[in-house]
Amino acid sequence: MIQALKTGFFKLLLIGLTFTGGFQATASELSDLLKNPDHVLLMRHANAPGVGDPAGYKLQDCKTQRNLDARGREQAQKTGQWLRSQGVGNALVFSSAWCRCKETAENLAFGTPVPEASLNSFFDNMRQGPQSNLNLQKFIATQLKTKGDKALVLVTHQVNITEFTGETVGSGDMVLAKVNAAGKMLSFKVYPSPN
Repeated sequence: MIQALKTGFFKLLLIGLTFTGGFQATASELSDLLKNPDHVLLMRHANAPGVGDPAGYKLQDCKTQRNLDARGREQAQKTGQWLRSQGVGNALVFSSAWCRCKETAENLAFGTPVPEASLNSFFDNMRQGPQSNLNLQKFIATQLKTKGDKALVLVTHQVNITEFTGETVGSGDMVLAKVNAAGKMLSFKVYPSPN
């Protein structure tokens, strides 16, 4: 009788945990991997209509650049919400100096993003790609050594992600990259924009 009660109790407990999300309901493969010192999440800035930037643009003046539209701002907010739903609760967020990247990073809502030069676009001079990629690898290697179990999220441009992974991604798409100790990509998985 007591054994039957215990068995019944544990079944009810398991059912309750299933419906309430029990154990690691908010954890996911993504959040678990991002806690490790060998994974980084790169994100292409959210939707910003057009290609490149207008002639004569200035990094200090957002009005002269190609920027996020309303859809892009909503896309970035939804991406932040989606990351939290995957269990990413604590993140270090770095961004390119371009306004569309900074605004994407801000709308993820993980705190104030930090500008990082190795995330800056080299679209205007594609010959800078290999050196930019080496700088990015060094930056990733340094950050992964000190980030603890926080997720490392880098908001950048399509050209930077393509140089790093060989993959072309859409606006707002994310790439989970496994890297070696020098920050060089070993493997990756693309996560499409969640909206």
